[in-house]
Amino acid sequence: MPSIKDQKCYSDEWTRTNPDLILNLPTEPPENREYQDHVLVDVTPGGDLLAIWTVVPKMDYSVYFSRSKDNGKTWTKPEVIDGPGPKPGQVSQFGFPVISKTGRIYCFYNKTTGFGTSGSGIILCKYSDDDGYTWIDGEVEIHYRRTKFDHPDPSVEPACIIWQKPIRDSKGRHIVGLTRTTSEFVKRPSDASHMGGHPDRPGGRPWHRWLGECRSEFLRFDNIDEGPHPKDVKITWLPDSEDLISVPVTFEPQASEGMTFCQEPGIELLPDGRLFTEMRTTNGDIWYTVSDDDGHSWRQTEVLRYKDNGDSILNPIAPTPIYRMQDGRYLLFLQNHDGFGYDGWGPRDLNSRRPQFISVGEYREGAHQPIWFSEPLLLFDTDKVGVFPNWLIWLSMYSSLTEKDGQRTLWYTDRKLFALGKHITDEMLAPLKVPS
Repeated sequence: MPSIKDQKCYSDEWTRTNPDLILNLPTEPPENREYQDHVLVDVTPGGDLLAIWTVVPKMDYSVYFSRSKDNGKTWTKPEVIDGPGPKPGQVSQFGFPVISKTGRIYCFYNKTTGFGTSGSGIILCKYSDDDGYTWIDGEVEIHYRRTKFDHPDPSVEPACIIWQKPIRDSKGRHIVGLTRTTSEFVKRPSDASHMGGHPDRPGGRPWHRWLGECRSEFLRFDNIDEGPHPKDVKITWLPDSEDLISVPVTFEPQASEGMTFCQEPGIELLPDGRLFTEMRTTNGDIWYTVSDDDGHSWRQTEVLRYKDNGDSILNPIAPTPIYRMQDGRYLLFLQNHDGFGYDGWGPRDLNSRRPQFISVGEYREGAHQPIWFSEPLLLFDTDKVGVFPNWLIWLSMYSSLTEKDGQRTLWYTDRKLFALGKHITDEMLAPLKVPS
């Protein structure tokens, strides 16, 4: 087997984060605005690794899959689950696997409508009865529930994104987090021109813009372990409250306007059966909440801290996935600064999505915040080096974690170009001590 260093790629920048495994590398320079993202890897009932991720060739988003029989050392040639079309603006994106106890594997993904607003779409499904080798069209369109935050025209679908694999709740049901963006025709912030000045830096930059009002919620698959046809899958939308989950924006003028911003909820089950979720915000820190009724209602959101009454966990507008490891501890991914560190221009600066840190979390019975966290450990960085043709300098953990045969692996994309794997070893985590 050739060495990992012998892999062909148009740029050797893929080695900068010192990965241990390669899922997919572009051998030729991609065209402008071509990406790989949302890398979700899971273990199939047959024991292989199955990767489902979004590829953006020429801005036509497609959902791809690949599989590995040797725990990620080698992968099959990527194949398309679903691609763009048939109408302009209709693209497939953000696929995620749900594995039934029957062995049937479902891939749910967004299909945009090509009209309305950016991100308006529905959920489609393909499924596999042969361990993920081939995929069958589920012939179903799942519509996101409508809320008071969606476009006033009912023909315009809500703008929602599901970004991680589901976990199981206290009753063993699959539940997954999603972001709902408020239609600007419902509530438009005062600086929605997107190109104006910005409080983080007078004069601003194009990416220094209001990123839209948004909330967090959840989708639960109630009967999928029975292996139903996709048309017969029963879904519950959570929470019950029409206000969903919100985090108040702390900067002006949006604070006075009552705006909320919380995205990409990372959800995990606590040992006492409650659900814990943490979310990225534009406030310069991570926020969280807890549910003691399987997601039907949630405690008021608040800043995530290293421990009760401890320092807040800083983070700019970057994904903050959390994973429960097989040993019962949790692994939190963060940038470890409020957006102004490492030459960033503030919490809303996309270039502040670096470096990448990790923190170990442990459950604390009786604590107000049920998971306490260690001091962060630097995992890797881009060192502000961009790569042709997109020149992104930042990291974005639309990632996943697998644990198989004693090997714990983070699957991620580096600068949205290189799909990679990195081992998260016990030796690496040993120095990370959680407050008691």
